[in-house]
Amino acid sequence: MTVKIGRNDPCWCGSGLKYKKCHEAFDTKLETYRRKGVPVLDRSLIKTPGQVEKIRESCKINIAVLDYVAEHIKAGISTREIDDWVHSVTVRHGGIPAPLDYNGFPKSVCTSIDDVVCHGIPSDDEILKEGDIINVDVSTIYNGYFSDSSRMFMIGNVSPEKERLVRVTKECMEKGLEKVMPWTPIGNMGHAVHQHALSNGYTVVRDIGGHGVGLEFHEDPWVSYVSEENSGVLMVPGMIFTIEPMVNMGSDEIWTDEDDGWTVRTEDGLPSAQWEIMVLVTETGHEVLCW
Repeated sequence: MTVKIGRNDPCWCGSGLKYKKCHEAFDTKLETYRRKGVPVLDRSLIKTPGQVEKIRESCKINIAVLDYVAEHIKAGISTREIDDWVHSVTVRHGGIPAPLDYNGFPKSVCTSIDDVVCHGIPSDDEILKEGDIINVDVSTIYNGYFSDSSRMFMIGNVSPEKERLVRVTKECMEKGLEKVMPWTPIGNMGHAVHQHALSNGYTVVRDIGGHGVGLEFHEDPWVSYVSEENSGVLMVPGMIFTIEPMVNMGSDEIWTDEDDGWTVRTEDGLPSAQWEIMVLVTETGHEVLCW
């Protein structure tokens, strides 16, 4: 709930300034959009400068973990070894792997190879081989604050078709990022992602999207990457969310493994790729916090 405060009271953002000198104009502008019927986030999900700094610390660990994976991943290792790396590096930096035991997820990281769209569970039996593409999705809790990002890795020499999918998927993410600007609808970002994928002959998964993040692992808003322009929640300074399109070489249809309840695969068995970054909306544009 948003609590009304006096103009001379300390601002809710923790700056120490009076409300009228700090976020009064921001809140007034937000309320104007709300009254026009534009979807806006509750103020509790707008991060204060102090919260952003704490989230940055979590992001530093998340980036360090993925950097370690990038330095060591290769053919012949198991995805269980990747899980061991992620867990040990995260803990060594004072963090907690956010996926571990999240709604029953059994490991510290998601490892998704080829036709696995997302939520792949690391295993001793799953050995990386030449030509694989894999998404490693890392999420970290540090002092109660959350970070989340993922990268694609190409194992050895991959086919031109897979290389192109990985490259174009990263371009989709970058095209979306270009549309992250304050006081514009988030649908513009998702639309840019979708159009770039379609123009390259690919599809984007519709049923799984991005999310707000920082104070919790998954917050509002849910983020679509097949959205229409000028739709969705208003992006405003202090908002943090992920850009993480899942781009398929074939159909956008997917299915979830009933045996483990987590692993999501493409319906047609063709490869899928995903890159994920964590973005802060600023007064002038955006800042990538985690990659």
